[in-house]
Amino acid sequence: MRVTAVLGSLILLLSACGTSPGDDTLFPLAEGRRWTYSVSTVIDEAESTQRETLVLANRGSDTIDGAPSWRRRSDAGIEYWLRSDATGIYRIASRNPLEREPQLDKPRRYVLQKPYAVGTEWEAPTTAYLLARKNQVPREVRYFHKPFPMHYRIEALAEKVQTPAGAFDGCVRVSGRAEIRLYVDAMFQWRDIPLVTLEWYCPGVGLVRLERKEPTPSKFMVGGTVTMELTSWQ
Repeated sequence: MRVTAVLGSLILLLSACGTSPGDDTLFPLAEGRRWTYSVSTVIDEAESTQRETLVLANRGSDTIDGAPSWRRRSDAGIEYWLRSDATGIYRIASRNPLEREPQLDKPRRYVLQKPYAVGTEWEAPTTAYLLARKNQVPREVRYFHKPFPMHYRIEALAEKVQTPAGAFDGCVRVSGRAEIRLYVDAMFQWRDIPLVTLEWYCPGVGLVRLERKEPTPSKFMVGGTVTMELTSWQ
């Protein structure tokens, strides 16, 4: 299963003349910035780890919904438009390769909400990226289950993170937690399945590590874990 196209939505992943639109040190938006990530996916029923590379690049500013927005593009062809202001950093629109025009987010989808302090909380819609049924078409839950809210919270402000791209200090750790209610099998019937995301944002760099866990709820379904680590940036 190829997951890099989906990860663009997962991480909610831009400014003209190479300048930055505001206080965006934890999620740089300036034109010309570029990040390469190693993505490791482990499906619970599989015996091996799938590894891929994801590249994100800031492509400058556009006017979206009547206001300047900063565009970020993945190597899978998915584009996002973001803004930074006194409330935080948020996504205003997105576009996949099959869409001609950006699709507005209503309401805005926060990547990081201010104040950048332990205890700051917000919500944003998510979906299941790995959960799938073994004997159903389509297999992936995301194709037949509506998006649902994930609750985010800033848990730490001074984390040290080691990645293939190097060691980073003063990083902000954000946790995301959600539950998806699914019919899993005849024995357990309906269950609330927990989904957990951990993200680390470091000053001047942005996202350096992400972990997403979607556990397998029954023998008739599969889940797994995705880990994304920064390998290089500029």
